[in-house]
Amino acid sequence: MEIETVAGPAAVVIDETEDARLLVVLTHGSNGGVDAPDLLAAREAALGLGAAVARVTQPFRLAGRRAPGGAARQDAAWVEVVEALRARHPGIPLVQGGRSNGARVACRTAARVGATGVLALAFPLHPPGKPEKSRAAELRGAGAPVVVVNGDRDPFGVPAAGDAAEVVVLPGERHDLTRDPARVGVAVEPWLRRWRG
Repeated sequence: MEIETVAGPAAVVIDETEDARLLVVLTHGSNGGVDAPDLLAAREAALGLGAAVARVTQPFRLAGRRAPGGAARQDAAWVEVVEALRARHPGIPLVQGGRSNGARVACRTAARVGATGVLALAFPLHPPGKPEKSRAAELRGAGAPVVVVNGDRDPFGVPAAGDAAEVVVLPGERHDLTRDPARVGVAVEPWLRRWRG
Protein backbone atom coordinates (compact mmCIF):
# COMPACT_ATOMS: atom_id res chain seq x y z
CA MET A 1 0.00 0.00 0.00
CA GLU A 2 1.03 3.63 -0.38
CA ILE A 3 0.54 6.41 2.14
CA GLU A 4 0.74 10.03 1.02
CA THR A 5 2.95 12.27 3.13
CA VAL A 6 4.32 15.82 3.04
CA ALA A 7 7.46 14.39 1.43
CA GLY A 8 5.63 12.29 -1.18
CA PRO A 9 4.27 8.75 -1.08
CA ALA A 10 5.68 6.07 1.22
CA ALA A 11 5.29 2.39 0.39
CA VAL A 12 4.26 -0.02 3.13
CA VAL A 13 4.37 -3.81 3.23
CA ILE A 14 2.19 -5.12 6.06
CA ASP A 15 2.24 -8.60 7.55
CA GLU A 16 -1.06 -8.87 9.38
CA THR A 17 -1.74 -11.38 12.12
CA GLU A 18 -5.10 -12.34 13.52
CA ASP A 19 -5.85 -10.48 16.75
CA ALA A 20 -2.51 -8.62 16.73
CA ARG A 21 -1.36 -7.63 20.19
CA LEU A 22 1.44 -5.34 19.04
CA LEU A 23 2.15 -3.11 16.04
CA VAL A 24 5.78 -3.02 14.91
CA VAL A 25 6.73 -0.43 12.27
CA LEU A 26 10.22 -0.73 10.75
CA THR A 27 12.18 1.19 8.13
CA HIS A 28 15.45 1.08 6.23
CA GLY A 29 18.68 3.06 6.23
CA SER A 30 19.75 5.73 3.75
CA ASN A 31 20.99 3.36 1.06
CA GLY A 32 18.97 0.24 1.76
CA GLY A 33 15.52 -1.21 1.55
CA VAL A 34 12.99 -2.99 3.73
CA ASP A 35 14.40 -6.41 2.81
CA ALA A 36 17.67 -5.84 4.69
CA PRO A 37 18.57 -9.05 6.57
CA ASP A 38 18.44 -7.46 10.02
CA LEU A 39 15.01 -5.93 9.34
CA LEU A 40 13.73 -9.28 8.14
CA ALA A 41 15.09 -10.95 11.28
CA ALA A 42 13.30 -8.39 13.47
CA ARG A 43 10.14 -8.92 11.38
CA GLU A 44 10.28 -12.68 11.96
CA ALA A 45 10.75 -12.23 15.70
CA ALA A 46 7.77 -9.86 15.85
CA LEU A 47 5.53 -12.11 13.77
CA GLY A 48 6.41 -15.00 16.08
CA LEU A 49 4.99 -12.96 18.94
CA GLY A 50 1.71 -12.25 17.18
CA ALA A 51 2.55 -8.70 16.09
CA ALA A 52 1.37 -6.94 12.96
CA VAL A 53 4.52 -5.78 11.20
CA ALA A 54 4.75 -2.90 8.73
CA ARG A 55 7.93 -2.28 6.74
CA VAL A 56 8.03 1.24 5.37
CA THR A 57 9.93 2.46 2.32
CA GLN A 58 10.30 6.15 3.02
CA PRO A 59 9.43 8.75 0.36
CA PHE A 60 13.03 9.64 -0.49
CA ARG A 61 13.87 6.02 -1.33
CA LEU A 62 10.64 5.51 -3.24
CA ALA A 63 11.65 8.53 -5.33
CA GLY A 64 15.03 6.91 -6.04
CA ARG A 65 17.15 9.19 -3.83
CA ARG A 66 19.89 7.95 -1.50
CA ALA A 67 19.88 10.89 0.88
CA PRO A 68 16.87 11.48 3.12
CA GLY A 69 17.09 15.28 3.04
CA GLY A 70 16.29 17.41 6.07
CA ALA A 71 15.40 15.68 9.31
CA ALA A 72 12.29 17.81 9.93
CA ARG A 73 10.67 16.83 6.62
CA GLN A 74 11.69 13.19 6.96
CA ASP A 75 10.30 13.04 10.49
CA ALA A 76 7.04 14.74 9.51
CA ALA A 77 6.50 12.18 6.76
CA TRP A 78 7.28 9.34 9.15
CA VAL A 79 4.74 10.61 11.67
CA GLU A 80 2.07 10.67 8.96
CA VAL A 81 2.85 7.08 8.00
CA VAL A 82 2.77 5.83 11.58
CA GLU A 83 -0.48 7.66 12.32
CA ALA A 84 -2.11 5.99 9.30
CA LEU A 85 -0.88 2.58 10.43
CA ARG A 86 -2.07 3.14 13.99
CA ALA A 87 -5.53 3.98 12.65
CA ARG A 88 -5.56 0.48 11.07
CA HIS A 89 -4.47 -1.11 14.36
CA PRO A 90 -6.00 0.95 17.17
CA GLY A 91 -5.63 0.19 20.83
CA ILE A 92 -2.46 -1.91 20.75
CA PRO A 93 1.08 -0.92 21.73
CA LEU A 94 3.39 0.48 19.06
CA VAL A 95 7.08 -0.31 18.73
CA GLN A 96 8.81 1.54 15.95
CA GLY A 97 12.32 1.20 14.66
CA GLY A 98 14.68 0.73 11.82
CA ARG A 99 18.26 0.37 10.81
CA SER A 100 20.85 3.16 10.64
CA ASN A 101 19.11 6.34 9.42
CA GLY A 102 15.76 4.64 10.07
CA ALA A 103 16.78 4.07 13.69
CA ARG A 104 17.49 7.79 14.02
CA VAL A 105 14.04 8.67 12.63
CA ALA A 106 12.39 6.22 15.03
CA CYS A 107 14.19 7.77 18.00
CA ARG A 108 13.45 11.36 16.97
CA THR A 109 9.71 10.72 16.49
CA ALA A 110 8.92 8.18 19.21
CA ALA A 111 7.37 10.66 21.61
CA ARG A 112 5.31 12.34 18.87
CA VAL A 113 3.67 9.08 17.80
CA GLY A 114 3.29 7.64 21.31
CA ALA A 115 5.59 4.67 20.77
CA THR A 116 6.00 2.39 23.77
CA GLY A 117 9.43 1.27 22.61
CA VAL A 118 12.06 1.85 19.92
CA LEU A 119 14.16 -0.73 18.12
CA ALA A 120 17.42 0.80 16.83
CA LEU A 121 19.41 -1.52 14.56
CA ALA A 122 22.93 -0.39 13.58
CA PHE A 123 22.37 3.01 15.18
CA PRO A 124 24.94 5.35 13.56
CA LEU A 125 26.38 6.91 16.71
CA HIS A 126 28.66 9.20 14.71
CA PRO A 127 29.98 9.58 11.15
CA PRO A 128 32.90 7.19 10.51
CA GLY A 129 36.10 8.56 11.99
CA LYS A 130 34.33 11.48 13.71
CA PRO A 131 33.41 10.36 17.24
CA GLU A 132 33.18 14.00 18.32
CA LYS A 133 29.95 14.31 16.26
CA SER A 134 27.95 12.02 18.53
CA ARG A 135 24.23 11.42 17.96
CA ALA A 136 23.72 9.83 21.37
CA ALA A 137 21.30 12.63 22.29
CA GLU A 138 18.80 11.15 19.81
CA LEU A 139 18.85 7.89 21.75
CA ARG A 140 18.61 9.56 25.14
CA GLY A 141 15.86 11.94 24.02
CA ALA A 142 13.59 9.38 22.38
CA GLY A 143 10.89 9.67 25.03
CA ALA A 144 10.46 5.89 25.02
CA PRO A 145 12.76 3.01 26.01
CA VAL A 146 15.24 2.16 23.24
CA VAL A 147 17.02 -1.11 22.54
CA VAL A 148 20.11 -0.80 20.33
CA VAL A 149 21.58 -3.72 18.38
CA ASN A 150 24.98 -2.89 16.88
CA GLY A 151 28.00 -4.80 15.68
CA ASP A 152 31.26 -4.42 17.53
CA ARG A 153 33.03 -3.59 14.24
CA ASP A 154 30.64 -0.85 13.18
CA PRO A 155 32.63 2.14 11.81
CA PHE A 156 29.72 4.39 12.85
CA GLY A 157 30.44 3.52 16.49
CA VAL A 158 28.64 1.64 19.23
CA PRO A 159 26.44 3.45 21.75
CA ALA A 160 27.38 3.18 25.42
CA ALA A 161 25.19 1.27 27.87
CA GLY A 162 23.88 4.53 29.32
CA ASP A 163 22.70 5.81 25.94
CA ALA A 164 19.69 3.47 25.75
CA ALA A 165 17.58 1.20 27.93
CA GLU A 166 19.51 -1.73 26.49
CA VAL A 167 22.51 -2.03 24.17
CA VAL A 168 23.23 -5.39 22.53
CA VAL A 169 26.62 -5.65 20.83
CA LEU A 170 27.04 -8.50 18.36
CA PRO A 171 30.64 -9.72 18.01
CA GLY A 172 32.07 -9.75 14.52
CA GLU A 173 29.27 -7.69 12.97
CA ARG A 174 29.77 -4.50 11.00
CA HIS A 175 27.21 -1.79 10.18
CA ASP A 176 25.20 -3.99 7.80
CA LEU A 177 24.57 -6.71 10.44
CA THR A 178 24.64 -9.40 7.74
CA ARG A 179 27.17 -11.87 9.15
CA ASP A 180 24.51 -13.72 11.16
CA PRO A 181 21.16 -11.91 10.94
CA ALA A 182 19.46 -14.58 13.05
CA ARG A 183 21.33 -13.14 16.05
CA VAL A 184 19.48 -9.88 15.48
CA GLY A 185 16.16 -11.70 15.82
CA VAL A 186 17.33 -13.42 18.99
CA ALA A 187 18.44 -10.07 20.42
CA VAL A 188 15.18 -8.23 19.73
CA GLU A 189 12.68 -10.97 20.61
CA PRO A 190 12.75 -10.43 24.41
CA TRP A 191 12.45 -6.68 23.88
CA LEU A 192 9.41 -7.05 21.65
CA ARG A 193 7.83 -9.62 23.98
CA ARG A 194 7.71 -7.13 26.86
CA TRP A 195 5.53 -4.69 24.89
CA ARG A 196 2.77 -7.06 23.78
CA GLY A 197 -0.65 -5.93 24.98
